Amino acid sequence: MRTPERGTQGTPRTARSARSARSAQAHRAPRRGGVLLPSLAAGVLLALSLPPWGLWPLAFVGAGLLYWRLGGLRLRARLWSGWTAGLGCYVVGLWWTGSFNWYGAAVLMAVEALSMGVAAALVPPRRGRILAFAGAFTLLEYLRMTWPFGGLPIGGVFLGQAGGPLLGTARLGGPLLLTAVVWTGGAALGALAEALVQAPMQAFTRAPVPVASAKGARRRLAPGIAAVGVVIALGVGGALAPDGGGAVGHVRVATVQGGGRRGVSDAQVNPATVFQAQLDATALIPGRDHGDPPSLVLWPEDVIALDGYLTGSPEEATMATLARSLHATVVAGVTETVSSTAFRNEAVAWGPGGRIVGTYEKVHRVPFGEYVPYRSFFAHLANLSRVPLTAIPGHGSGFLRTPAAPLGIMISYEVFFSNRSRPAVDAGAQLLVVPTNTSSYATSQVPTQEVAADRVQAVEEGRDLVQAAPTGYSTVVTHQGAVLQRTVLGHRQVLVATVALRTGRTVFSYVGDLPMLVLGGLALVAGWLLAAGWFGAGAVLGAGDAPDPDDPLDAGDPAGRKGQVGGQS
Repeated sequence: MRTPERGTQGTPRTARSARSARSAQAHRAPRRGGVLLPSLAAGVLLALSLPPWGLWPLAFVGAGLLYWRLGGLRLRARLWSGWTAGLGCYVVGLWWTGSFNWYGAAVLMAVEALSMGVAAALVPPRRGRILAFAGAFTLLEYLRMTWPFGGLPIGGVFLGQAGGPLLGTARLGGPLLLTAVVWTGGAALGALAEALVQAPMQAFTRAPVPVASAKGARRRLAPGIAAVGVVIALGVGGALAPDGGGAVGHVRVATVQGGGRRGVSDAQVNPATVFQAQLDATALIPGRDHGDPPSLVLWPEDVIALDGYLTGSPEEATMATLARSLHATVVAGVTETVSSTAFRNEAVAWGPGGRIVGTYEKVHRVPFGEYVPYRSFFAHLANLSRVPLTAIPGHGSGFLRTPAAPLGIMISYEVFFSNRSRPAVDAGAQLLVVPTNTSSYATSQVPTQEVAADRVQAVEEGRDLVQAAPTGYSTVVTHQGAVLQRTVLGHRQVLVATVALRTGRTVFSYVGDLPMLVLGGLALVAGWLLAAGWFGAGAVLGAGDAPDPDDPLDAGDPAGRKGQVGGQS
């Protein structure tokens, strides 16, 4: 049998030449477009997974593309790659902010994109990438959703999965687990693609040890396969996890949408017109309830806008009369101007007897919408006349015990935050209700993302959910995340449905975000320990990037495998 010609030091020339070619390739800096263009495409794919497009599989493709692109890059190149992906994601995902102030929108998009830049910088270039990738991007998304100014969950990748088969994982770990599933699944796709591409490259080099090459290919496939297994296991676990239990009762609910123009500010609409539109829409209930009248009527946020206090006002008397005539509990959004600089944003419940039976004041305010942080500073940068008053923050749990049912109330923006529904469920809420107002948004981008947030909230807490908006979307959502009914934007509509009351709990409703934060931190640390060689080459989720002594392309070639690829931004 003919043996490969050997060089002076006894190494087969074919293997040595293959190693030399690989080492040279590893040290060749990628072109600028070779880093930024794939990164930008990854971010755009992530954005297209979100509503209103809702192409949820693209989240995994985008995350996988970014995972692949980060491989072998130096720190600065990883930072730029991640930031570029963030721009692709948030310029598209937060495009709606430009309708208010394009200067502020550009700054917001650039700052939000930094979260992906920092996460990418925290990912090692070779070994341990899958663990660190999932951990870093999950932790930085949590930071983005909570800081600064209370965070901005709108545009988060978890919202895209509201329409996918993995929504049930929210019962186990809420939005953070949905986020981690996207990044883990994407890393799995990227790792498998890398391994499958390397196999034909090995064949092209005509390496003389095919058995060892096959073993090396299996080693590279193992991390991706393991990550796929983790995602599948979480999906199955979420589907089988406690979901709030069986119904302990039912309540007939009507959600009232007055309709009207969209894309206009509060100052452009007469409050009396909005109030009358709600009254006119409520009058449609008898024609929509099929002879089974509701015991709970939900009005949107901010449809009773007062220059003073509710107590003693004509609007209070009208609402009391309405509740008595309907023989129902009526929950409506009320804003009270309490001074020349401050107002309250509340949800007020009138019982069937016409008396106020509960009030909840909004806790999580909208920055630059309901208040301006550091107003004196930002006044030098932008016109703040559209936010003349500051909303007074509330301190309640959101739980209201009403004659219709024990309710958990989230007002508008609060539905994007998991920590706003949990206190109400802890207190005994059996149904979630969301009075909201998205009339100022001209497009469907924010309303559709809010519906996605409705679905995630319903699943993570195991409660049916009803939402009312003055111009849409108003929705009825089951505890499984299914949207039973949804209105049309801008139209006057009434939705009447029978929803379930539940007392059971999900895993997430007990444990919250802490376990996911711990797991994310451990994954990030473990990834870097693998990168440093602490666990050797046998750890499954890092071994695929390790040098394989049995592979002719890896053995004796530390420069080709361990050296970092030079990267330019």
